[in-house]
Amino acid sequence: MPATGRLTQRKLAPWLFLAPGLIMFMVYVIIPIFQSMWISFYDWDGLGEARWIGTANYVELVDDDAFYTALKNNVIWLVLYMLAVPAGLLIAIFLNQTITGMRLYKSLFFFPFVISQVVVGLMFSWFYAPNFGLFYSLIEWLTGSGVAILADDRYVTYGIIAAGLWPQIAYVMILYLTGLNNVAPDQVEAARLDGAKGWRMLWYVILPQLRPATFIAVVVTLLGALRSFDLVSIMTAGGPFGSSRVLSYYMFEQALSEYGYRMGYGAAIAVVLFAIMMIFISGFIWKMWRDETER
Repeated sequence: MPATGRLTQRKLAPWLFLAPGLIMFMVYVIIPIFQSMWISFYDWDGLGEARWIGTANYVELVDDDAFYTALKNNVIWLVLYMLAVPAGLLIAIFLNQTITGMRLYKSLFFFPFVISQVVVGLMFSWFYAPNFGLFYSLIEWLTGSGVAILADDRYVTYGIIAAGLWPQIAYVMILYLTGLNNVAPDQVEAARLDGAKGWRMLWYVILPQLRPATFIAVVVTLLGALRSFDLVSIMTAGGPFGSSRVLSYYMFEQALSEYGYRMGYGAAIAVVLFAIMMIFISGFIWKMWRDETER
């Protein structure tokens, strides 16, 4: 075979292997994104004829108090959910030691990751339940009166976030444990010879080598905070009085639940949620790329 033919084969081979995955990604991710954007300009119930209304759905969002409540809750989710990253890192560092019984400790910390979000939601619903829930009984014992977390619009969002953090911290921990296994031991030894230890060792030697794990942990945590549909659905169904709604759940209510069948309005909410995701993720990718190029 001529040299040019072999060169062409080498160039084509990677794309042939990537083609099935790229096609699936195009069909199930890219095309639906643009379809959602297109549907957001229509008034459509999902079955009948769609009617073009332009930006009317987005104009309605501007005056929708329920949308702002969901948006505020998503911001709270974003801020508090990021606690999973440092918490997962600290637990991973603790579990990365060689001491007796460490496998048992790892399995206990790993457990929340393998159970379903539905199970997590039910467990925490019982945990917060008035009269017999462990958390309610503990607060009642400490203060003399219990607090119904999921029935109080002041605390309900924070209660659901606490439930979501439990498995999310376990997931981040797994990512960091994998990253810690790839930390170069020669760099650690060299830092010890230079007198580095504790926080200085962590900040200047360990964390720079954990950048890939940190990138994945932050992106996955951001996506989890912005979606957060399942726990809200299981634990409160958006209540009480819509105070625990997030954008993903409000989108479901408007597009698919008995409240609406307004596919266009639900698609407009989905577009806003997608834009928020892209802003955060693009910003973090840009920062990571800038840090790498400056090194």
